[in-house]
Amino acid sequence: MPSEEFELYDLRVEVVVHDDRKIQCNARVGDYFEVRGEVLHFPDGQGFSMYSLAAVLPLLPAKQRATDPADWMSTDAEVACPDPHCPTRFRITRLGKRTFRHSDTTAVPLPQAL
Repeated sequence: MPSEEFELYDLRVEVVVHDDRKIQCNARVGDYFEVRGEVLHFPDGQGFSMYSLAAVLPLLPAKQRATDPADWMSTDAEVACPDPHCPTRFRITRLGKRTFRHSDTTAVPLPQAL
């Protein structure tokens, strides 16, 4: 039977700005949230624009997984704010890996080895 274990990276998504234009998305430089497994963790008292969140959410599952070193997903780390007038970028950083078990994350069984 194949191993039930798999690894995902924990992630940190942090607000960064590379110039002095006004931030439009109500973010503050240094604001962040972390992704552990499928759960988003926000520091107490800190919010995140739903439009900004919508921009980064589709990339997070891919950033959690191991990728080829030549894949752009391995090298590109910043996502632009969806407001074209906002200088904000959201830097996605891979943190340590966490091990999960298939049976703890889904009701669908692994196929049996032939």
